[in-house]
Formats: sequence, C-alpha cells, structure tokens
Amino acid sequence: MTWTIGVDVGGTFTDFHARNEATGKEIVFKRPSTPHDPGEAILKGLEEMEQAHDLHLTEVERIAHGTTVATNALIQRKGAPIAAVATKGFKDLLEIGRQVRPHMYDLNLDKPAPLASETMRFEVAERLNWQGEVVTPLTDAEATKVAQEVVNSGAEAVAICFLFAYLNPTHERKLRDAILTLKPNMRISLASDVQPEFREYERFQTTAINAYLQPLLASYVEQLAKGLTNSVGSATLGINQSSGGLMSAERTAAFPVRTALSGPAAGAVGAAHIARDAERPFVITLDMGGTSADVALITDGDTEITFQRDVAGFPIRLAMVDIDTVGAGGGSIAWFERDGLLKVGPISAGAVPGPACYGQGGTEPTVTDANLVLGRLSEAGLLDGTLPLNRESAISAVQSIADRIGVSLEEASLGILAIAVSNMSRSVRRMSVERGHDPRDFTLMAFGGAGPLHARDVAAELGMSEVLVPPAPGIVCAQGLLVSDQKEDFVASVRLPLTEGAMSEAVKTISELTERAHSWFKAERLPEGGRSMQLSLDLRYVGQNFELIVPAASGPNLTSDDLPDAKTLVTLFFAAHDRAYGFHDKNAPVEIINFRMTARGRLYDPSMKLEYEQNARLPLPEKTRPVWFDNSEAIETPVYRREKLRPGVRFKGPAIIDQLDATTPIFPGDKVEVLAEGSILIQLNGE
Repeated sequence: MTWTIGVDVGGTFTDFHARNEATGKEIVFKRPSTPHDPGEAILKGLEEMEQAHDLHLTEVERIAHGTTVATNALIQRKGAPIAAVATKGFKDLLEIGRQVRPHMYDLNLDKPAPLASETMRFEVAERLNWQGEVVTPLTDAEATKVAQEVVNSGAEAVAICFLFAYLNPTHERKLRDAILTLKPNMRISLASDVQPEFREYERFQTTAINAYLQPLLASYVEQLAKGLTNSVGSATLGINQSSGGLMSAERTAAFPVRTALSGPAAGAVGAAHIARDAERPFVITLDMGGTSADVALITDGDTEITFQRDVAGFPIRLAMVDIDTVGAGGGSIAWFERDGLLKVGPISAGAVPGPACYGQGGTEPTVTDANLVLGRLSEAGLLDGTLPLNRESAISAVQSIADRIGVSLEEASLGILAIAVSNMSRSVRRMSVERGHDPRDFTLMAFGGAGPLHARDVAAELGMSEVLVPPAPGIVCAQGLLVSDQKEDFVASVRLPLTEGAMSEAVKTISELTERAHSWFKAERLPEGGRSMQLSLDLRYVGQNFELIVPAASGPNLTSDDLPDAKTLVTLFFAAHDRAYGFHDKNAPVEIINFRMTARGRLYDPSMKLEYEQNARLPLPEKTRPVWFDNSEAIETPVYRREKLRPGVRFKGPAIIDQLDATTPIFPGDKVEVLAEGSILIQLNGE
C-alpha cells in the first residue's frame, strides 16, 4: 500500500490527513502543536497515528506540509541578521518605502523597522537603464570591496537588489559570486531570482524578507527532513506555498518568503476541492482555528490569487491565495479596553497555557470557554475526549466578565461570541462586499476546529442562507495539502503597448516563459499526463498606477500560438476593469506590464474517491444536553456523532453534531442535509 500524508501545523493543533492511493481510504488525526519546535509535533504525531490506525510509516510515499514558521518569524521578528545591498544612492529604500499611510490617524501605530538596520545597508557603484543596458559597469574592484564590507558586517544572509536587474541580472550575480568567494556558506537572495519584476521597493522588500527567513527556514526544513528520514524513510517532502501549490524542500530553503501564508493557502485549496465535490462553485470560506480566522473567496470552483499583500506589516510581491485574516479564534481572549468596552482578540491564549477550560494554567476568558459555558461544547472535551475541558474553570473565567458588566453568565458568554462573530463578519465583507460581490450569492463553508461553531451566526449576520461543513472540518488544511499540485510561478516584466504591432515581442516573451516551465517540469520529474500551464497578463491603461491580472490562456502544453490576439485581450481587460471599478474607457490605450506563467504538476488522483455509505435514517442521539442558542433559555438538545450521519439524512435543529475535530451546533428551525460526498449542508431557518 502507498500512503500520502498532509500535515498542517497551526498555533494550537497539528493536523494530519492520510490517504491510501490504492484504496482511497482516509485517516484523520490531530494532536497539540509544539510551538517551541513545530517539527516535534509532526514527528510525534506520525508515530501516534501509526499506533492508533492501520498505517505503516514505511509505506508512506509523500508528505505535504503547511508551515507557519515563516509567518511567525516575521510577526515575532525572529529572523536572521541580514545585510542589504542596493545601487548607489538607493540603500535606504527599505526604510523610506512608499508614501502610503493607510493608518495615518492612528497615533499609536508605528511603521515596522526595516529588516536591515542602517549600519547593515550597503551600496554599489553600478547602474543599468530602464532597458537593462549597462550605464555604469560593476568593476571587479568595486564588487570585491563591497563583498568584504558585507562579510565583515556579521550578517548571516544578504539581500541584493539593483535597479532594473530584473531585466539584466549580471551585476547582482557578479556581487553574489564575489561574496561567496570570501564566504562560501553565506546565504544570498537576489531580487532577480526571488521576484524579477518592476517596482523596486516591493522587489527589494520581498528579497529582504527572503534573506531574513533563509537561515531559519533552511535549518527547519533540514532538521524536519532528517527526522522524517529516520521515521518515514524515503518519502518525499513538499512544502506548501502561499500560492496554494507545493514546492520541494530545496526550493523552500532557497525561497522561504513563498511560505509566508503556507497554512491558510492550504485551507483555501482544500475548501475549493470540497466545494467542487459538493457542487457549490461559489463559496466564502471561514477557517477558524485557535488563534485566528481566515476568509477567502472561491468563484467558479477556484481560489482567488493576488500578487501583492502585506504580511506582518511588510509588503510582499509574490503569487498568494487572496486571504483576509482576523484575530478571532477559539483561544481569543475577552478583555476590557481602557474605555471600558469589551474586546475579543487578537490576543490569544494559544496552545500553552490555552483557554481556562484546558486546565493548563490559563485563567483569562476565551471564546472556547464561552462555548463550553453555553453547552455548545461538550465537557467530555476535544479530540474525542483526549483533551478534557473543565467547565468550572470556564465558568470562573467568564464570570469575571459577567460581573463587570452586570449581566448573567450566559449573556456574557453570548456577548463574547457576538463580538468574535462581528470581527469575522467584517472580514467576510472585506473579501466580498468591498470587491463587488454579494455574500448572499455564496455558500459559507466552515472549517478549522472552531469554524463550524460560529459559522451559522456569521451567515445570519450577513444574510447568507447556506452553511457547508466538510466531512472533517478541522483537517481541511491538511486535506488541501493532499490535493495540492506541485506548482511554480514564472514572471517576465516587459512593458508593451497592447496592439497588434507589439504582439511579436509578446510571443517572444511567452516562448521564453514556456521554455522555463518545461525545464521546471523536467527538473521536478513530473509526469506528462498531469502537467498544465496557465498564462496571465498584468494589464492597465497607460498612465494608471496599478494593473489588473487578466487570464489569457491555459492548457496542458501552452505555446505562443495559444495567445489571443490584441483585440481579444483588450476586450478581456475591459471586462476585468468593469468588475473592479464599474466602468471602462474603450478609447484609452492599454499596455502590458508583466507576463505570468503558472506551471502545475498534478500529484493527486481525483478518480480515487472515498465512497460514503448511503443511509437516510436518522440515528438515535448519543445523549442530550442543555444548550443556549440565544439569551432566552437553554434547550435540551440531542447530540449526534458525525460518523453516524450518513448521506441522505435530513433533519431539523436543534441539535449538536460532535466529531473528532469539530463541533457543529444546529440552531432551532435550521434544516440539515448530509450530501453524497459527506459534507453537511445547513439551510438557515429552513429557507
């Protein structure tokens, strides 16, 4: 038998989803995370899963891993000391940045300090023009002098970003070679390798982040690979990228910035896979874990991709699944602001000590404590009782909130949940309403360990009528890793007018990108039958500051012949401009800024699906318990085990559905249907 395993490391739990590629059998498993060393939870979890299930680690062929190491290092500023090298006159670009101040009236918010301090920033006498032609050559003497300064600085990694080097990387490579001559083990990030496209500040910042993370991620991946070799053997290791595709451990060590949103991206990919199986092509995802909640938009069965976003206050210019994150999780702490108003999050109790009900020393009230007080969570605990919950500790924690604002214990608990729901609803609005989408046209998909607990309230606040809960909601990120493709993004910055006369130059650029994609396919040894390519163009009106990404062609083996003519591309741009801004100007000239090629190699066999047994009979409840759905009174509510609810079952709330990785409350009057692929569809108020 051959197994593949997806492993997603979260702030509170580490999730495993194993799949037998011969039979389609699936195994899900969870264990507490080990924040001091995320790899420890992975290696221990694999051993525990082997002992608990019919799975032998020697039969594992592939492991796909979603990691938060890069994200946490950025947030906590725990990367390596780096040197930054720029063209003469531009060494302070990282600190100057752009004059964009979205929080200009927030007097308490400081701009993040640059990753390379002033004494660690160097400049080189070299210059290229806007066409990549040499204006001031980089001499051997200059390269050696600057290389010596960099080595003497004590930096563990170096970011090199020269003007227009994305068109001609010769000078960047020459300085790299000079540094390596003096210090062969120095980790060096070249902007022409990390992200070769225009806009020097974003390119430099992305390169600096890559260098900042390189020593840490390289060490982490190396240690994890060594541990996996000892326990699993020769299984290949793939690391999830922020764009929702896997890359090798070697490329992760070279380009760690690509993992900045590794975990949340895996959840969006898994959600898109589940949405297609459930025949719900338009979905808004709500991935709520112990620390935060992530919201993404899925349209026509695919995740939305962006090429620019901030992570921990730093702009990153790379392909990423478009996700909005808010500090609302099961461990989010309820607290009072100085003005006396009750807040929930973004501070979290995390995995250690965790919510008060965990009994590990936490005393502050959290969202999980409020759910336990209301009866929505079972006192038997999480993970099928392996993580018991102490209701008395939860009551004691929440009582402090109730006493201060003068309400009952249950009203205080409902208030904590309402604030958390409000925070998540705002995130959904940012991803939908503010981008021209009506959330009422979408199904809300709830996953993560805490997502199903709160999705119904979020949907009701937004006027949505359906909530979809996957078969294993707490493991969707790990499942997304299993169904992810091997993926690589290529970009070429070539500014061209979008006219028929310029298409010959466009064809030349596309041919070069296609060759690079084929070389990558060959290097990764991906089977020809699973290869695919997608071409997109960054288009804008001449004079605009920002571009719109317009898909141009896709297929298993793209060539320049697949490029639409200029008239068709202009029409596609007009449609994209209408969606984004509500209008277009058919007389204004349009130009191409970037050519983007995404290459994919399919690793997952979609034909091998797990078949669920059909049984429309509603089983008897395991028990009943009093549950507060609103502030009127507790309702004695039947509790069902998820694995006993077979496809075809239909019933009305109230109910509680318990399973290993999540709990789903069904509110009074809501209709429930278990779909053929195992997901639960909830229709609010029977609509």
